Amino acid sequence: MNSINRRTVLAGLGAAGTGLLAACGRDVPDTPSLLSPTGSQVARVERKRGATGRVVSLNVTAAPATLDLGGGVLAKSWAFSGQVPGKEIRISAGDTLSAELSNQLPGATTTSLHWHGISLRSDMDGVPPVTQDPVRAGSNFTYRFVADKPGTYFFHPHVGVQVDRALYAPLIIEDPKEPLSYDDEWVVVLDDWLDGVTGTPDDVFTELSHHMPGMDMNSTGSSRTTSSRSPSPSMPMSVSAPGSPSASSGDNPSTRFRLSGAASPLLGRDAGDVSYPYHLINGRVPTDPAVYNGTPGRRVRLRLVNAGADTAYRVALGGHKLTVTHTDGFPIVHEEVDTLLVAMGERYDVLVTLDDGVFPLVALAEGKDVTGMALVRTGSGGLPDPAVRPKELDGRTVTAGQLRASDGVRLETKDPDQVLRVKLTGSMGTYDWAINGKRFDMADPTSNPLLVQEGQRVRLDFVNATSMWHPMHLHGHTYQLGDTGPRKDTTIVLPRSKVSVLFDADNPGQWMLHCHNAYHSEAGMMALVAYGA
Repeated sequence: MNSINRRTVLAGLGAAGTGLLAACGRDVPDTPSLLSPTGSQVARVERKRGATGRVVSLNVTAAPATLDLGGGVLAKSWAFSGQVPGKEIRISAGDTLSAELSNQLPGATTTSLHWHGISLRSDMDGVPPVTQDPVRAGSNFTYRFVADKPGTYFFHPHVGVQVDRALYAPLIIEDPKEPLSYDDEWVVVLDDWLDGVTGTPDDVFTELSHHMPGMDMNSTGSSRTTSSRSPSPSMPMSVSAPGSPSASSGDNPSTRFRLSGAASPLLGRDAGDVSYPYHLINGRVPTDPAVYNGTPGRRVRLRLVNAGADTAYRVALGGHKLTVTHTDGFPIVHEEVDTLLVAMGERYDVLVTLDDGVFPLVALAEGKDVTGMALVRTGSGGLPDPAVRPKELDGRTVTAGQLRASDGVRLETKDPDQVLRVKLTGSMGTYDWAINGKRFDMADPTSNPLLVQEGQRVRLDFVNATSMWHPMHLHGHTYQLGDTGPRKDTTIVLPRSKVSVLFDADNPGQWMLHCHNAYHSEAGMMALVAYGA
């Protein structure tokens, strides 16, 4: 794959994008005939969703913003409605969401909205150039779809590495027949942060990619529109906690973002690629944290969302046990834990009964030895040390593979109609991340599809041939881990390991399958799961 084509195609898709979408439904030599994201089959399934008839209309504006991260830290970034996280959207299952995106990003920057984890109509999935043309700067696009599955979700762009800015926000779909009993809830969004502090996500990708041959990393026509910014005067070129892994800095600007020495037994080997100066919880740094105020004895539902680009977090609430109830929007058999590992793109819901006092909610950047922190306050007490490590972080840790789906959402047991091998390939050395040895080509997105047919039971065998872990995300569907595991749309695949997942091909269209490390997917670890015509 020629990466210069990947960058320039997104900038000039006004006319070409329409042609690409039109081509999806017709035969091309050596290419199978695929269902169009705008086809009649897509509309047919949409009509069958359990709609309430209620329409929730809103506007989402993507624009430059100076963000107050707390503790005197100001960051110039791109954000939704000038805040981080963006304003929460909350609707009921079966409502129709009508969200108008206004692109006010600088220059010729294009963007989109991807509704992460939602089983929705294919043409509203927000993936240029597969399901739509990119939304040009100064233009608007309205996403309209029935959201019929309750759960904890979020939304973000699907263009370049824009997800590593402030362009993300939670989307909560409430269950009108909610079976859980609790007194209150708190949405908790985790994020690794560097934009406007030590550089930009485009600077990071440039460095990680080593200016590989054929790559024009500063193309002014790029949808990612690189803008060079100097680090804040109060910040060094790379920031790390004492004893933590760090990026090289010194006088060599070409290695100021790349992380070395990050390792975690939970993640197999290499824990991450990028050195971040801050790890945020609800947009705040640990020295000036976000606070939940409650009363002792209240039962609170925490909805955890990892919106980060390169970091898995081990999450714990000091002095408390967590009861895990959902993952990626779907209920599980309840499991009591001390701490929980949350990869990029994953969401978990937990219940906690609050004690009396002030307690740190800590997100340990797994393998990076630095933390984000928020506070739960139910009584008197001072601010904990921002670097506090509650003992729960070393207690019982649970990952998705140890959980079981609730009876009501477990897939019916049957043999798969089709098995697709999804081999994860690449390395940090050449930064050539790919699926089945092929880096996804934005200039030819329907080449080499993983072909499925409506009505099939499909098994995906993720085979990780690399020395890094990958959180693998499937659009438009949820899959089940093995025969009894949880229903998910994003799951960790450890190095040199295999994970098998099952899903029913019940949502026709064209769907991305990719690593939710923003830099791995941008380098090419993506594939198209497409329904045959």
